[in-house]
Amino acid sequence: MTDRGVEDLLRALAPQVLGALTRRYGHFDSAEDATQEALIAAATAWPRDGVPERPRAWLITVASRRLTDLLRAEQARRRREDGVAARVLPADRLAAPADRPADDADDTLVLLFLCCHPALSPASQIALTLRAVGGLGTAEVARAFLVPEATMTRRITRGKQRIRDSGVPFRMPAGGERAERLAAVLHVLYLIFNEGYASTAGPALLRADLSAEAIRLTRLVHRLMPDDPEVGGLLALMLLTDARAPARTGPHGELVPMAEQDRRLWKHDQIAEGVALVTAALARGCPGPYQLQAAIAALHDEAPSAADTDWAQITALYEVLMRVSDSPVVALNHAVAVAMSRGPEAGLTLVDALAADRRLTGDPRLPAVRAHLRELLGDRAGARDAYREAADRSTNLARQRYLHARAARLDVD
Repeated sequence: MTDRGVEDLLRALAPQVLGALTRRYGHFDSAEDATQEALIAAATAWPRDGVPERPRAWLITVASRRLTDLLRAEQARRRREDGVAARVLPADRLAAPADRPADDADDTLVLLFLCCHPALSPASQIALTLRAVGGLGTAEVARAFLVPEATMTRRITRGKQRIRDSGVPFRMPAGGERAERLAAVLHVLYLIFNEGYASTAGPALLRADLSAEAIRLTRLVHRLMPDDPEVGGLLALMLLTDARAPARTGPHGELVPMAEQDRRLWKHDQIAEGVALVTAALARGCPGPYQLQAAIAALHDEAPSAADTDWAQITALYEVLMRVSDSPVVALNHAVAVAMSRGPEAGLTLVDALAADRRLTGDPRLPAVRAHLRELLGDRAGARDAYREAADRSTNLARQRYLHARAARLDVD
């Protein structure tokens, strides 16, 4: 197996190994450290010695041995500090041999729910999900979000401590709690994808590794929960959006707006899969926010050209979405759709009304949309100033360059 094949296998097995250890021993924080060490050992040994016949069992065995060592060391430290025989684990669990045969249960979904525990901040949820479920090392997660490794280490450590202190059992939540936690899981995956597809900071517009990881994890949730329409809707939304990625940047990494993209470069196999997924989800008769966004993405992707886009239907879908989602970004996108279907003046009226929404304070999207609509109306000076304002607000260099270039084209005396 190639090094890339080993890496993909380890990433797929990581949450299964961590889930098995956490269910067997408890102590999510120590189990996560032990799993990471087992992954590192495998990444060194398997390319050299070959992948074992039962790779998952190999990883669980190595991780269990390491976890036992960690827990015994912790027990000894506490005895030294407290002068009492403080127990980290009941004796029978601490002595549970690492050579015990690994069971075949897949706890990945339980692990996702644990990483997205409501006691954690969204930043910690994302970090833990990428590390514990995605199998990324701390350095990789730090690079993905453009923060120092030490900062990400503290964030992950705090997240694991909060989970430990909460005393939440390692099991699937029941009833209404499950629905709430699933919503958190999907939101975290949505945020990871968005950061990959439209990076908020840094030099590059796209981070393909992040969007690909979000799609992989969402596929996993969909495999485990195939009958949930919002899970299917989110996967469809990601596939339909990511399908445009090859045409979204030019040869030098510059942003190419959708209206100017070469649609022949789009991933048409992903479009077909996404359309099938959202069609099946909507047929269940309970459209949620991800399904509605996926339906809008499908209308964009299926249009043979920008001029042939069904903006009237997109506007109608955004109006339904606004009734179930109090998001100023959704309202801003609705204003764009209104401008395209009913004229830029109608859209600009809606955009100006949104300026009072404090949730959009400092967001570059509001002045960027205002600039585009003023340009359509022939207001070159107003459009130029709004493009510059959007550029000043943006922290992504590729988007800044695009907005400054648009403003430069409109320079007037």
